Amino acid sequence: MQNIELSTKDLNVFYGEKHAVKQISLDFASKQVTALIGPSGCGKSTFLRSLNRMNDLIEGSRITGEIWIGNENINDPKTDVVLLRQRIGMVWQRPNPFHKSIYENIAFGPRYHGIRDRKKLDKIVEESLVKAALWEETKDRLHQSALSLSGGQQQRLCIARSIAVSPSIILMDEPSSALDPVSSAKIEELIAELKEEYCIIIVTHNMQQAARVSDKTAFFLMGELVEYDETSMIFTNPSDQRTDDYISGRFG
Repeated sequence: MQNIELSTKDLNVFYGEKHAVKQISLDFASKQVTALIGPSGCGKSTFLRSLNRMNDLIEGSRITGEIWIGNENINDPKTDVVLLRQRIGMVWQRPNPFHKSIYENIAFGPRYHGIRDRKKLDKIVEESLVKAALWEETKDRLHQSALSLSGGQQQRLCIARSIAVSPSIILMDEPSSALDPVSSAKIEELIAELKEEYCIIIVTHNMQQAARVSDKTAFFLMGELVEYDETSMIFTNPSDQRTDDYISGRFG
């Protein structure tokens, strides 16, 4: 029996009058990668951002429905959004390291949440960089600027930064779309390793990437969830003709 880490029930997202995400109900299991696919503007990134309340930052946005982590509905107005974003990490399309050292990028979150002991911070920094497959490349330059890293290294640093605050869920919004093929492959390898410990939800436009990295795939179209199944089924025997048309490149 799979352990469900996060669930949405009848989730809707509005930007003013625009109904961007329509009645989405999905379950996401721990230690599993779920890919969200669909053409541009279909609502997949909006849906992803709603899972840690990032849409709250967009003026005119409104959300209805439920998002459950355990027995907590995080759409409840009383939810502590800072603590929520500690539990649900986010990795963006383009690497966005802080204008600080490599070490300070990782230590920032734990320090913000009250960890001051230098030995503890050192341990968190090392463990996070090891998990992000970046320790060997950075251990002798921890106090250099994070901006001195390559684009692929910066993205792995951002993944390490999200890991450092001990989330249970990691959201990734096209994490390798701005990277070269070699760096992109490293991110995919990293995702395969990280799913041993985390629930990962990834938005990708790359069909091959979705097929390679994910266990489950959800196909979005015009704000609606068309189909959700094992990735192997979605890519070989989809139940909806629109899914087949998208995956085979007839539109999108």
